[in-house]
Amino acid sequence: MIRRLYDWTLAWAEHPRALWVLAFVAFIESSVFPIPPDVLMIPMILAAPRKAFLIAGVATLSSVIGGMLGYAIGAFAWESLGEPILTSLGKAEAMAAFSERFNGVGFWAVLTAGVTPFPYKVITIMSGWTAMPLGTFIITSIIARGLRFFIVAVLLWKFGAPIRDFIERRLGLMFTLFIALLIGGFAVVRYI
Repeated sequence: MIRRLYDWTLAWAEHPRALWVLAFVAFIESSVFPIPPDVLMIPMILAAPRKAFLIAGVATLSSVIGGMLGYAIGAFAWESLGEPILTSLGKAEAMAAFSERFNGVGFWAVLTAGVTPFPYKVITIMSGWTAMPLGTFIITSIIARGLRFFIVAVLLWKFGAPIRDFIERRLGLMFTLFIALLIGGFAVVRYI
């Protein structure tokens, strides 16, 4: 099923209304859809490099607004929607322990999920469920999703198709390493 969704999403990249489809995919990916907007962004930017930053902006804005839907699901519909979504993603066991520590590191959790391959939708729902301050959630989401989508846009705009393999296979790992080093650096500074 995931492969069919992936292929369906990718097929929209060449459609005349691809920007609207990207906005929709980025919106729903932030709360329920399993396919990331990058699947559309990459071929769209390669086809029209001059629109790279518009495409990244649409993905960022739509993703943050979709993240607010995920937040609302966690805050107002946890039992009926939030818990089943996270359970279907295999995150049920970790939810209780995670929620106890979540708001203490909420900024970092949202930032990490926003730029790494970790499912952003899990963090959006958890943010609402644990009552993370909405302002913190929105600002961190803008930073995280903006970083992720604009870095992809800059790389594709600057290097074109040759960088595609790196983005699809290794950029998530690079973001994860960057966040780990950033958090590690703060931890070292804090305890020195």
